[in-house]
Amino acid sequence: MNPKEAKNMTMVTEFIILGLSANPQLQIPLFLVFLLIYLITLLGNLVIITVTCADPRLHTPMYFFLSNLSLTDIYFTSTIIPKLLRIFHSGDKTISYAGCMMQLYFCTGFGCTVDLLLTNMAYDRYAAICDPLHYSLIMNQRVCVLLAAASWIIGFLPSETIIASITRLAFCASNEINHFFCDLMPLLKLSCSDTATTQSLIFVIAALISVPAFLVILISYIFIISAILRIRSAEGKLKAFSTCSSHLIVVSVYYLSIFCMYLRPNSTYSQEQGIILSVVYTIVTPMLNPLIYSLRNKEVKNAVWKVIGK
Repeated sequence: MNPKEAKNMTMVTEFIILGLSANPQLQIPLFLVFLLIYLITLLGNLVIITVTCADPRLHTPMYFFLSNLSLTDIYFTSTIIPKLLRIFHSGDKTISYAGCMMQLYFCTGFGCTVDLLLTNMAYDRYAAICDPLHYSLIMNQRVCVLLAAASWIIGFLPSETIIASITRLAFCASNEINHFFCDLMPLLKLSCSDTATTQSLIFVIAALISVPAFLVILISYIFIISAILRIRSAEGKLKAFSTCSSHLIVVSVYYLSIFCMYLRPNSTYSQEQGIILSVVYTIVTPMLNPLIYSLRNKEVKNAVWKVIGK
């Protein structure tokens, strides 16, 4: 687009988030469903954080990273769901340009932070199962704090880079985002600028953060499973596997939804399926995480009853 054409176009100052459904009869049911999901997410993750802080038996690296993950999940869903609830309740689908960029910034940052925290948790389980004699030295308090801090800091570095690239793009045609929040790909589809540089930047960021994070998790579990299979007693195998089964389930649900969304052939892609998968990894997964850890972990369940008893 040449400068003269750009000058004649009205620049977008706000966006319209189309949401999950245009059917007026579904707005109240959807509002109630997502309100319930949000409350369960807040309650479940706050319980994890509370019992981790309150019970000295949970003052371990595993639960330290879990409480960080719960905090991230609270922030992540709070970036998306309140605006979505407002759309369902009032029908106001508008979001300012600045508000959209802010939502994109935090969604990207918290998403990358979740990737890195899940990686830290996989490495922690690797150290505990594959090198138990040196575990307390490998995962000492200083190392855990540094890993958690690095996850938060590095997780938000891509957000700053992506927002800087997005704000250089022109949005001068349609302002309707066919999604339920200001996600990256729907925004790029609306731009009337050349988005090749931004898309290349996203690819580089994924190659530097998301792919290595997944590979570390994958390699960690290859070593973990190999170590568990070498345990002679069935009871020992079960006990070793139980210490990492919750994390493995969380990782599987999270990455399966992402891979199904981003690694499918374009010929099989539909906007509706993309939205459903986005709901899974941005909204449903943060709700399931505390439930998975609570239901499958005796230490967490005992700590919960202990706090309730007090």
